[in-house]
Amino acid sequence: MYCLDVRELAVSDDSLEVFFGTVLPHLDERQRRLVAGSVARLVGRGGIAAVAETASMSRNTVQRAVGEIDAGVEVTARVRAPGAGRPKTVDAQPGLLLALDELVEPESRGDPMCPLRWTTKSTRALAGELARQGYSVSHVTVGELLHEMGYSLQANAKENEGSQHADRDAQFAHLNTEVVQHLSTGQPVISVDSKKKEVVGDLKNAGKTWEPTGKPTRVATHDFPDKEVPKAVPYGVYDLGSNEGFVSVGDSGDTAAFAVETIRRWWDLVGSHAYPDAKRLLITADAGGSNGYRIRLWKLELAKLARQTGIEITVCHFPPGTSKWNKVEHRLWSHVSMNWKGRPLVSHQVIVDLIAATTTRTGLKVKAGLDQSYYPRGTKITDKQLKEVPIRRHDFHGEWNYTVLPS
Repeated sequence: MYCLDVRELAVSDDSLEVFFGTVLPHLDERQRRLVAGSVARLVGRGGIAAVAETASMSRNTVQRAVGEIDAGVEVTARVRAPGAGRPKTVDAQPGLLLALDELVEPESRGDPMCPLRWTTKSTRALAGELARQGYSVSHVTVGELLHEMGYSLQANAKENEGSQHADRDAQFAHLNTEVVQHLSTGQPVISVDSKKKEVVGDLKNAGKTWEPTGKPTRVATHDFPDKEVPKAVPYGVYDLGSNEGFVSVGDSGDTAAFAVETIRRWWDLVGSHAYPDAKRLLITADAGGSNGYRIRLWKLELAKLARQTGIEITVCHFPPGTSKWNKVEHRLWSHVSMNWKGRPLVSHQVIVDLIAATTTRTGLKVKAGLDQSYYPRGTKITDKQLKEVPIRRHDFHGEWNYTVLPS
C-alpha cells in the first residue's frame, strides 16, 4: 500500500503536482482550499509557495487556507464562508435595477425623451445605454435581470378591437340563434370571406418546411411590389354543418360579383348535392370587404343567386371590428396558411393544388378551383336597381341581418 511521505512532498514539486492533479478535480471549492492549506502546513517552510505553484492557486488563497487550519475547521456544508465570493452586480451598483426598469417600463414608450424610445430594446442596446449612464453590466446579465424583474420577450397581441358597437353582443346572440335554427332543420350554413391577395411567382413564402440539409428551395432575391406581377385572390366558403371548405382562386379583383360567384359554384358543385331538400341558406360574413353589408353589388348578386336557385338566402354580418370570430378564418384559412408555409406560390394552379390538399385531424376537406373570369371594380348600382332587390330586413339591425328572396 502506497503511503504519502510528507518529507518527499516537501522536496519534490513533481509529487505535489501529481497529488493535486489527481485529488483536487474531485473536490469543491472549500475542500480544495482545506487540502491545500493542510499540505502547505505539513510541508512547513516554503510550503505556501510550493502549494500555490503546483495547485495553481494564489498565495493569498493558500495563506488564508493555512490560517483556517490553524484556527480550527468546523464541519459544515457551506462551500464559501459567509460574505465570500464576488458581490452581485446589483449590490455592487446601487440604482442599476431602477435604471434598467426605467428603460423597459411600458410607460416610457410614450416618452419622446426616453433614450431607447425609437430603437430596438435588445439586451445589447440596453447594456450599452446603461454603460452610458455609468453602469458596468454585460448584455447576458441584463437578460438575467430582466427575467428576475418579470419581463420576457413578447410579441404584439391582436386583441384591441377599437370602439365596440353597443349591440355587439346582441348581434352575436342573434347570429347564433339563426345558425342554430338553420342547422337544426337541416338547412345549410356557410361562413364566407376572402383571404389576403397572394403574389404569384418564384418568391419567398413565410414559414419553414422539411428539405435536405443545406438544400433549401431557391427563390428570387427581391420581391419588390410590381403592378405587372400577377396576384391570386382566394375567396372561401366554409360549410359549418359538414366541416368542408370550398375555395375559388381568382386572378382579377376581390369584388362582390366574384364573392357571390364563388358561393354559386359551391352551391352548384357541392351544396345542392349535400342539401337536396334545402329551402334556405344562411351566410355569415364580415361587415366589410367584398361581402360587406354596405356593398350594393353584394345584395344585387345575391338576388340573382336566390332567383337561380329558388332558395331564400339569409345573411348575418358580424359586428364591425369582429371579423376574427368568423368561422372561415380559423376553420379554413388558418389551416391553408399552415399547409403552404415555406412553399413558393409559383403559379395559380400551384395555389389551387395547395389549398385543395389542406386537411386537419378533425376531418376538414377542401375543394378548390381556378376562376379566370374578369370581375371589374367600381361597378355602380343605382338606387333604382337596389330598390328592386327582393329583400326582407330583420327587425333587429336590418342593415346587418336580412333575407334575399328568390322572387
